[in-house]
Order: sequence, then structure tokens, then C-alpha cells
Amino acid sequence: MITMTHYLVFSALLFCISVAGIFINRKNILLLLMSIELMLLSVNTIFIIFSHYSNDITGQVFVFFILAVAANINPNAMVDFFETLLRENNDSGALEFMRTHP
Repeated sequence: MITMTHYLVFSALLFCISVAGIFINRKNILLLLMSIELMLLSVNTIFIIFSHYSNDITGQVFVFFILAVAANINPNAMVDFFETLLRENNDSGALEFMRTHP
């Protein structure tokens, strides 16, 4: 049976991986954002664990709001990102790769 300790160790492991990702990859913004997202998911796991074991819905409400804030992505920023990627890697075949892959 999976106990609360197993979930807490799993969440602590995710949090440590995300902190290591933040400190190791300071130049790659995409990996930095992924590490921050992993950190949020590990905290959400802890909220869900304590919410489940204490029979209180408050932790699940916090998770809902954290995920709502984390999912607020600006679509214009994605367009700017890909335009910058294409402009900087004009001769490397990135344009052809993006045309042939979804």
C-alpha cells in the first residue's frame, strides 16, 4: 500500500530535481520555465496529499488556483519566441524542421 510518506518522498524528489534544474540551467529559458513548472507540480502534490489525508477540500482549492495561474500563457509570447528562433537560426534548417513537424 502506498502511504503518505511515499507521496511526500516523491514530491520532495520532484522539488529537488526542479531546484537543481533552476541552478544548473540558467541560460536556457525553456528549461528554466519547465523547472519552475515542476516545482509547482511538486507543491501541488503535497497540497493534494494533505487534503486527501485530512479530509479537507482546502488543499484541492489551492491546487485549482495554482494550476489556473500556471496555465495563463500569453499566446503572443509564443509567437515572438518562434519568430526569434527562426530569425536567429535562419541557416540551420529550423524553418524546414518546423514545417515538417507539428
